[in-house]
Amino acid sequence: MKIAVDFDGTIVEDKYPEIGKPQMFAFETLRELQKKHRLILWTCREGRLLKEAVEFCSINGVSFYAVNKNFPEEAYEEGNFMRKIDADMFIDDRNFGGFPGWSEIFQSVNGTMPEEKKSTKKKWFWQK
Repeated sequence: MKIAVDFDGTIVEDKYPEIGKPQMFAFETLRELQKKHRLILWTCREGRLLKEAVEFCSINGVSFYAVNKNFPEEAYEEGNFMRKIDADMFIDDRNFGGFPGWSEIFQSVNGTMPEEKKSTKKKWFWQK
């Protein structure tokens, strides 16, 4: 699975342009997810700020398959970036419904949810 992950407000607290403190369980979860999935860093950061974010993640044991691209070899002309990422899942603090937290994301990706979440989770009209 390809998972696109936002940086500010998702991996770290939103302190843009500085790097905020890591969100609880963010790096632990991402290190586990990268063992089985392709992680793409999907952020509005560019230039030096983007490089700092990538280095911060690397220091914390997370490497990305691609950064603001669909795959590492994807090339663009100067200033002409593809902002639509081909991913199976997007993890972002601006998701509809807000950011659920890294422990719930890990459990959802791995197909397990706590019992209390299973029984109280709202079903949408298209779900059985």
